[in-house]
Amino acid sequence: MQQVVIIGASHGGAEAAIALRTQGWEGKILLVGDEPTLPYQRPPLSKGYFHQAVSDQQLLIKKPTLYEKAKVEVMLGESVTAIDKANKSISLASGASISFDYLIIATGARARKLSIPGSDLSCINYLRTLADADKIISQVNAQSHLLVVGAGYIGLEIAASASKLGAKVTVLESFPRVLSRVTNEQMSEFYQNLHAQHGVDIKLNSGVTEFRRSGERYVAVLPDGEELTFDSAVIGIGVIPNVELAELAGLECENGIVVDNKTITSEPGIFAIGDVSNHPNPFYQRQIRLESVPNAMEQAKVAAATICGKEKTHDAFPWFWSDQFDVKLQTAGLSQGYDSTVIRGDIAAKKFALFYLKEGKVIAVDAINSPKDFMKAKMLIPTGISIPESKLADTSSDWFE
Repeated sequence: MQQVVIIGASHGGAEAAIALRTQGWEGKILLVGDEPTLPYQRPPLSKGYFHQAVSDQQLLIKKPTLYEKAKVEVMLGESVTAIDKANKSISLASGASISFDYLIIATGARARKLSIPGSDLSCINYLRTLADADKIISQVNAQSHLLVVGAGYIGLEIAASASKLGAKVTVLESFPRVLSRVTNEQMSEFYQNLHAQHGVDIKLNSGVTEFRRSGERYVAVLPDGEELTFDSAVIGIGVIPNVELAELAGLECENGIVVDNKTITSEPGIFAIGDVSNHPNPFYQRQIRLESVPNAMEQAKVAAATICGKEKTHDAFPWFWSDQFDVKLQTAGLSQGYDSTVIRGDIAAKKFALFYLKEGKVIAVDAINSPKDFMKAKMLIPTGISIPESKLADTSSDWFE
């Protein structure tokens, strides 16, 4: 009997396993994960799970009975050490070898590590897994001081969640503004003000050169020589796609594993999905790698359909979200390359949309507590819409009519 092996038991891997059966795959399905738990949702780790609004059972992507019903064999706590594309097999850390007819690589990404004196102290944390989250949460309380290095979405979400738990929070950002890689100055200022209103201290144009222990607490040395005393730290300075298995197997890799619009790698019969895949995007007309749950889920369905002999391509429009305090951000599209922006709504009221345009066409939107603008933008931007800036800004009428 033929077998599909999936390496990586997170959003993409879990979705692919069930989608294979839904699409009509009659052979074996093996899902291999290096963590001891069933596939779980990762976004809540820095949000609802962190401030105890979501339980560990609510994190599960699929109920255990669903894998049983779909006859998916789940192998947990097992690491894959090699892929042999010639003999169509994988090697496990336990020494076992498993054959496959089709292989789906869903190995995701890992946190980029900070390499400075003291960065190996026990107080220094990174957030990627449930175990990471549990360790960080155990160190945060109303009497603690949490230091966050990096003011991207993960860093700011952790800062907001820790603040909700009553902790004192300081954020260090090396750039002149937060979220500088993904949004414009107005949105950066909005988030800086939001965090300041909740007591989070954000230090811009700053960083850390050394960590050291000081009695029962720790000290961070900043570039200007200032010393900050803290109890625990979380580093959020980006991620690195887990391409090592693919590279060793001779698959084409460049900022991820290169795939086509069917998620097929340079080797027929081997697929890559999720954060580790670098795929073509028809709207932006370039290869992109997305750290996005919706993208992983869509690619999983495409890979499953393709393996089952069905015609399906990956052309989903990218979208993301972030929850911080009483603000929900929903983003449709990628803003890189924009030449103008338009604000629609009331920034002070925390309900507005920021439109990004390039040569008169809307290419992305950041919607703050404005789901209607997000949904319409997600649907219409892929069509290549051009809307006058005056109409986008005019709240007296809908911009999409």
